[in-house]
Amino acid sequence: MHIEEQALPYEDLLDNRPLKQVELMVIHCTELPDIATARMYGEKIHYNSGTGNSGHYYIDRDGPIYQWVKPEKIAHHVKGHNKQSIGIEIINTGRYPEWHHSQHQQPDETYPDKQIDSLIDLINHLHRTIPSLKHIAGHEDLDSELITASDDITKKVRRKIDPGPLFPWQHVMKNIQLINIGSIAKKYE
Repeated sequence: MHIEEQALPYEDLLDNRPLKQVELMVIHCTELPDIATARMYGEKIHYNSGTGNSGHYYIDRDGPIYQWVKPEKIAHHVKGHNKQSIGIEIINTGRYPEWHHSQHQQPDETYPDKQIDSLIDLINHLHRTIPSLKHIAGHEDLDSELITASDDITKKVRRKIDPGPLFPWQHVMKNIQLINIGSIAKKYE
């Protein structure tokens, strides 16, 4: 499997962890237009440590997989679950550019087959190489915080909805061996 390593400039500043600590895979969508914009956001510094927010892996629409953070490092990708998880970001516009506008909460970009095939390959590869990896969930399952809508202070919207309603969970779950612990897990037979 080909994974192109493109370490973020601050990767060495991220905390280390033993791989046996990794039990959870978190699926995200970038809610950005392309890989270049995702990289720009990933390189932004948000913390006094000199680090920012990023997943470990990114998958572009036509299937290429990029590793921006080694799995042995703790990336900032999901509040409260970073120490035990790996984040996979899938390039998809989601609600971009009005993420929190109350009238713009339904993503309309589907996930291309090549992208989902690469995701399944990556999940299976990581499951083989990190034996402690057992569970999978969407970002939306782990961060359900409501925030004030950007267009109307009387309305609340979800802070995170990724990978979103168009993500093909059923297809992915039929092709991997991880256990879905997210809110949509009950939909599987």
